[in-house]
Amino acid sequence: MRKLNFAAGPSIMPMEVLEELQKNLVDYHGKGLSMIEASHRGGMFEEMYDECLADFRSIFSIPDGYDVYFLGGGATLQFTMIPMNFLLKGGHADYTRTGSWSNKAADDAAKLGNVNILFDGKESGYTTLPDPKALRPSEGADYLYLCSNETIGGIEWQEFPDTGEVPLIADMSSDMLSRPVDVSKFAMIYGGVQKNLGPAGAVFIIMRHDMLERRNPDLTAYMDYAKHAKDKGLYNTPPVFSIWAVGLVLKWIKRNGGAEGMLQNAIEKSGYIYDVIDSSSGFYRSPVDPRYRSRMNVVFRCPTEELEAKFLAEAQKEGMIGLKGHRSVGGLRASLYNALPMEDAASLAMFMKEFERRNG
Repeated sequence: MRKLNFAAGPSIMPMEVLEELQKNLVDYHGKGLSMIEASHRGGMFEEMYDECLADFRSIFSIPDGYDVYFLGGGATLQFTMIPMNFLLKGGHADYTRTGSWSNKAADDAAKLGNVNILFDGKESGYTTLPDPKALRPSEGADYLYLCSNETIGGIEWQEFPDTGEVPLIADMSSDMLSRPVDVSKFAMIYGGVQKNLGPAGAVFIIMRHDMLERRNPDLTAYMDYAKHAKDKGLYNTPPVFSIWAVGLVLKWIKRNGGAEGMLQNAIEKSGYIYDVIDSSSGFYRSPVDPRYRSRMNVVFRCPTEELEAKFLAEAQKEGMIGLKGHRSVGGLRASLYNALPMEDAASLAMFMKEFERRNG
């Protein structure tokens, strides 16, 4: 029997996508070889890749004037590539510290140039965000950086700041295509696919063309976004299996209402869990500012750590896995990514109510 998978990443994937991968892994649609054996120079790989990129553009409504491609190295490599390309000598970049992932990005950037911390949520324990309408980049900033959804802290930007002429760069690893987004507000959007789009191994890059004119000169080949844009991410051998699976997930998203459909599902699934938390008279508590609660990663606590351990043990007996909070913060966390079935979220909510009844 399949587990009810609430893990934060690698994330659950649609069953029909897994079955499609299984069906065509050895012999890709009768072509006599596997996709993961095929050359990435032309042929069946490039046909699949171009279709994947086209679907990505269509579903996410990416305007003309943006490059779209995939790289290896995951999101973490981008923590270095972004400042190497765009944090100019003698200049500075604005960063928002809103949790673990944006903090790591800011720390890496600070080793390469001048970083101005526009917002730091440390005092609140990274449980709230700045008002996006009031957040303004500093004068002369090379770019403003944020992480749209912090998986560890369970906090998500519901709206984004207007940065004017200053390029806005966002890590959308964990809430990509869980909602429509106005891409034109951003100079760059990127993310590791293993949170919400496919298996680990690839990172997607969406970048406005004019950013390449702003980049530092004399970068090594792999670290230069212009090199990758020119070759649509195929400068070196790409993470083929991951990209193939992402392409199938994108088609699954299209069949299920696109980004708007994913948003409605996310509202309903997260609503099941937040409703239990809010109606529990304090048995469950979420530390996150309600204005910025994540729909992808619901973090919560029980009255004691002993009860949390009991919750995890009993949930596992019910086939529910991945509910332990990140080691850096403890507690409990339910990740409700696009592919998580609605009934799994409802089952977790029922289990939470019953656990409260027996232990409250």
